[in-house]
Amino acid sequence: MNTRSGRTLNRIAGAGLLVGAAFGLAGTLVSSPQLQASLWAIDSVGLVVAASLLAVKYLRAGSELLAAGFLVFAIGEGVLLSGTAAGPAASVPAFAAGIALWAAALAVISASPQFAPWLRLLGGVAAALFAVTAGRIYAGEVLLPTATPLPFFAYPFLVGTLVGWAWTLLRKVE
Repeated sequence: MNTRSGRTLNRIAGAGLLVGAAFGLAGTLVSSPQLQASLWAIDSVGLVVAASLLAVKYLRAGSELLAAGFLVFAIGEGVLLSGTAAGPAASVPAFAAGIALWAAALAVISASPQFAPWLRLLGGVAAALFAVTAGRIYAGEVLLPTATPLPFFAYPFLVGTLVGWAWTLLRKVE
């Protein structure tokens, strides 16, 4: 990939990660179901685009493990998007499937030495928290996407990971 197209890819993917982080967090904090669904839809689209571009980037670079992680993340985010319009209670099955895929993707991405150790640790914590949440839902517990303590307290780890990935990409643009 030439330098110019690599910079463009990094910028678009970085922007998608930041949109996903900002709108996802905002959606978690609002009380209106309609506004929440809209914010989460924007979040999901940004993350699907970013993760898809990153899968292509890392596959071309020969980092198959990292590429696979971003591919699984994009699929998980697409599954989450499919339930967003249904509202929090009706979206629980899609939410469980999506965060299970998030957990797997975050674990795979965090296993790759491409990112700084602090960022890999942050992603690993997010993976563990989402895996526990998905496991609880699959065991029969009804957990809404905004339930506390989990998944609510897992989101800051995810947002920190997304911002860290964006920072890593965007500092390479200069």
